Amino acid sequence: MKIALFSDIHANLPALEACLADIDSRKPDAIYCLGDLVGYNIWPNEVINMIRQRGIPTIAGNYDFGIGRTSDDCGCAYKTDEEKAMGKVSISYTNEIVQPEERAYLRTLPAHIKVEFQLNEDKFNLLLVHGSPRRINEYLFEDRDEKSMLRIMEQADADIMCFGHTHKPYHRVLASSGTHYRHAINLGAAGKPKDGNPQGCYVMLTINDHSTIKDKDSILVEFIRFDYDVERAAKAVEDSPLPDAYADMLRNG
Repeated sequence: MKIALFSDIHANLPALEACLADIDSRKPDAIYCLGDLVGYNIWPNEVINMIRQRGIPTIAGNYDFGIGRTSDDCGCAYKTDEEKAMGKVSISYTNEIVQPEERAYLRTLPAHIKVEFQLNEDKFNLLLVHGSPRRINEYLFEDRDEKSMLRIMEQADADIMCFGHTHKPYHRVLASSGTHYRHAINLGAAGKPKDGNPQGCYVMLTINDHSTIKDKDSILVEFIRFDYDVERAAKAVEDSPLPDAYADMLRNG
């Protein structure tokens, strides 16, 4: 089974259009979205409606959670006063333009999705979260201590855990209790990358009939980068009340 997973579109319609076109060309068996549909650009309604029209199972990101409740807090960990000031403009603008039906959709998104496979006498659990199973806005960076990451996954009974929120893609294989291997997969960001590459990113996860928790190489994780009209997305920011810095972030990844 080929499963396409993407996250963190952040109202970037050109990126979402290109992401879905690339996914469609690869003919996956399933598609999931791990949230943060809105914020930082001008197309929150269009992004929400494209996801809804496609019937893509989606979980709530921290930004979706805040906007769904008309909150002025997106649950973002801004580090400087400048970032906080820019973030205040973004959430205020997003709250202003999101329409009632789209806001209601955000409010009803689930927190997690768990898919349980029965393969080779193993139970193989795929868990989809935005930040972590513990908190929607917890950052699980690649340098997270191995014991901490294992504890999070074991407590959540996750053999494969896919998540976003940091906007930086990676795949870590962790060995727990001997020959039980667990996979932590950060999808990166489809619409607001932060790893120095302005291309959007998503993951194609392949689970075969021989996949097992006992073989760390029995699943395939492919990070796919795609081009989109970055300049259109950046210019939209500059032509809106949003801070121009968000346009530069798109151009620079």
